[in-house]
Amino acid sequence: MVQAKELIQAYQLQPHPEGGWYKETYKSKESIPHEVLPERFLGSRAFSTAIFFLLEQGNFSAFHRIRSDECWHFYAGDPLEVFMLSEEEGLSIITLGQAPEKGQLFQYVVPANCWFASRPLSSSNYSFVGCTVAPGFDFADFELADASSLIEQFPQHKELISQLCR
Repeated sequence: MVQAKELIQAYQLQPHPEGGWYKETYKSKESIPHEVLPERFLGSRAFSTAIFFLLEQGNFSAFHRIRSDECWHFYAGDPLEVFMLSEEEGLSIITLGQAPEKGQLFQYVVPANCWFASRPLSSSNYSFVGCTVAPGFDFADFELADASSLIEQFPQHKELISQLCR
C-alpha cells in the first residue's frame, strides 16, 4: 500500500489550516457573479473547486464550516470519520471508506454552513480523500470553530468538540 508520505510528495500537498495536508487540483475558469449568489457569499465564486486532502493517524481536521456544499470522495488509505453538527440534525457521523458492507461510503455531501470535522478511525494509518465544493471554495467562506462557542451551542457534545478543535 502507498504510504502517506509518498502521497504528500507525489501530489505536493501542503499543510491545511484546519489540519492535514491538501492541494487544490481544480478551480473552474468561469465564475458566478456575486449578485446572483445567495446573500451569504461576499463576492463572486468559481463554479466549482476540488482538492486532495490527506489526514494521518493522530491528526484531525478541526471543526469548521464553509458557505457551500462540500462533496467528499474517498480515494485511498483507511477509513475516515466525518462529524457534522447542526441545529436541525444534531450530531451526525459518517465514515468514508471502501467497505460498503460496514456502512462506509465512497462519497458524501456536507451541507453548506454545517459545522464539521474529520479524523481517521483509530485503526487507520491515513485517509486520502478529495473534496469538491460548489460554488467554489474561497477562504473568505471558511470559519474555524471556537471551541467554547461551539460547546455553548452543542453542550451535549463537549468532549468531541474539545477533541476536534484547535
